Amino acid sequence: MSRDDNRGDAARRWRLVLGRYAGDTLGQDALDARDRELDLSLDYLYGREYDGKVRRGGGGRGAGLDPSQVRALDWLERSRKLFPREVFERVQAHALDRYGIRELLDDPATLRALEPNQALARTLLQMRGRMNAATLDAVRDVIRKVVEDITRRLRGDFVDALHGRRNRFRRSVLKSSQNFDWRATIRANLKHYDPQRQRLLIEQPHFNARVRRQLPWDVILCVDQSGSMLDSVMYSAIVAGILSSLPAVRVRLVVFDTNVVDLTHMAHDPVQVLLTVQLGGGTDIGRALAYCERLVQSPQRTVLALVSDFMEGAAPGPLLASVRRLAEARVKLLGLAALDQDALPVYDQAMAQRLADLGMQVAALTPTHFAQWLAETMA
Repeated sequence: MSRDDNRGDAARRWRLVLGRYAGDTLGQDALDARDRELDLSLDYLYGREYDGKVRRGGGGRGAGLDPSQVRALDWLERSRKLFPREVFERVQAHALDRYGIRELLDDPATLRALEPNQALARTLLQMRGRMNAATLDAVRDVIRKVVEDITRRLRGDFVDALHGRRNRFRRSVLKSSQNFDWRATIRANLKHYDPQRQRLLIEQPHFNARVRRQLPWDVILCVDQSGSMLDSVMYSAIVAGILSSLPAVRVRLVVFDTNVVDLTHMAHDPVQVLLTVQLGGGTDIGRALAYCERLVQSPQRTVLALVSDFMEGAAPGPLLASVRRLAEARVKLLGLAALDQDALPVYDQAMAQRLADLGMQVAALTPTHFAQWLAETMA
């Protein structure tokens, strides 16, 4: 690195350390687009302390210095994506303990007034350990609304994929709106069209039958609950809830970091699952799969889906040995590097390849594509 490069990097670092008030001295050119996002995020938090000292000293804030205001919870979500996990955890602690943002999180009325969405749910799940008892009820309400919204969007995909597709060549006596065949209904009733009123009179509606699949399968969801897997944990809990409601599918839900926790007894309730998981900690995938091995009763009718970034924190030997035994027993092994709407995974590709070489199918999928993959695996 040249001397000019060293100077430029030093100016960049000092500019981020000193904040917006050093802009005139060090220059705005020291920051690229990502650095400016970092600067805005840091200024939203640490600028509060400087501004407070200025006000206490009798000074005032200069006109034109304020960046666009970012709501506290939006700021937390943005910062989570900008900083490495260890840095974000430190910044988050400062936000709560030193700069008054805790007031937002301790007000149930404020939380209930916010728009329930995945970003808010994600932030609240990370922060719930720092909230008071009254706020936790509001958090539960927000999480429930988000879970119900996602479940409504996903449930049809899983039902169609796992419980049976519509058969358009056989008519059904079960007159359900879900099975209504509008094309066949229009064709069969065209002779009843009233040109004066411009209406089609329906004498005989048509409905599709459903192809019933008998699924004598056990589905074991083994979910990494380390801090980087929050989105996948959320969707895994919802998928477990949907699968639990389907006939002839027995679901087991296991979450892990360095410890293994069996949440099968609450798999039907995604909200309770999300409020139970302890995000963070290390990762021992081998220990988790060894536990899941003991749950297998009918190997050839068992699907084990490992939802993880495959970043094994323990020695890899036990993990590889467990996958080898499960594959030899003819358990269907699926490895999901991501399980959310974006399916943008960050995972250990070398470990994923080693698992694939032993017989695990590995992919990064949205929940909808996971439903299709699961159905194909069980076919």
